[in-house]
Amino acid sequence: MKTVDLRRALLTIVALVVAVGGAATASASTTPAMTNAGAVRKDAVSADFAAVTRDTRWELVSTLKLQFPTYHTEGLAFAGDRMFLSAVQVLEPTKKYPVPQGGYDRTPGKGIGHVFVMDRAGHLQRDIVLGEGDMYHPAGMDFDGTSVWVPVAQYRPDSSAVVYRIDARTLAVHKQFEVADHVGGIVRDAASGHLVGQSWGSRRFYEWTTDGRRIAAWDNPGFFVDYQDCQTLPQRRMICGGIANLPQTPAAGGAGATYELGGIGLVDLRARQIEHEAPVQLWSAAGHVVNRNPFKIAAAGNTLTMWVAPDNGDEGNGTELLTYATTVAPPR
Repeated sequence: MKTVDLRRALLTIVALVVAVGGAATASASTTPAMTNAGAVRKDAVSADFAAVTRDTRWELVSTLKLQFPTYHTEGLAFAGDRMFLSAVQVLEPTKKYPVPQGGYDRTPGKGIGHVFVMDRAGHLQRDIVLGEGDMYHPAGMDFDGTSVWVPVAQYRPDSSAVVYRIDARTLAVHKQFEVADHVGGIVRDAASGHLVGQSWGSRRFYEWTTDGRRIAAWDNPGFFVDYQDCQTLPQRRMICGGIANLPQTPAAGGAGATYELGGIGLVDLRARQIEHEAPVQLWSAAGHVVNRNPFKIAAAGNTLTMWVAPDNGDEGNGTELLTYATTVAPPR
């Protein structure tokens, strides 16, 4: 595959017209803004991503350093002239129990959930604090053209979460409903209008109405990576970025050594199947694979553009919003 020419990629991003969690376009500052969804080639992301393989070469197009405390980043959404970044500020880490207690494998810990609202240059406009009680862990987010949806869960599996809706224009926060499980990410399906979320490690998917009535639940058929942040696509699809910490040979790092595997998965929500997956082994300044947490992707022509923010505020160069691009040859 041809390496993306940097100048061509920059020009493509300026002209990009895509659906990034709603109807969106990329501006000259390389971040998306809203436009008319009718201008978008139908499901361009799915078509282009079908041509992505482990040999696909992604080129770093831009780096935006965020100049405020970002803690542990989780999810990303673009809405008009604004960017939304969720993060958890851990005040007391969770600790594993010797044996499960009360259905939990670890203590609840303590923390504060944040959704940072920024302009396209990365300047902080608002710090929205979300959560209640032991639910302080915001997760993957989605923008539906009007609202940003974000779950805030306990920082442990098999627990509980609350789903919030943030008006992208006024920034008013609406508590929608609670869920009797950890919800680690959510999208609003463009076709049905329903919400689709995933459990801890994305091992289970749920589908709800916007007022919280559960419609379906099914096991994730994929085991490649754990999805962290997703976005809705046309034709009842969603695309997700994720990570898996896999065992490493002890000779490479000692007993219990692991390595990070990053990847992207295209999910068919109607068939409840993984339609296509591909690894993405690119690394951040702190040494993380770039799909560690926040992730969004867009397509224009044969160019895919990916936005990620893998590093915490206290590691590497701090949190940087990284923009990557690649050219592909979609199957005809």
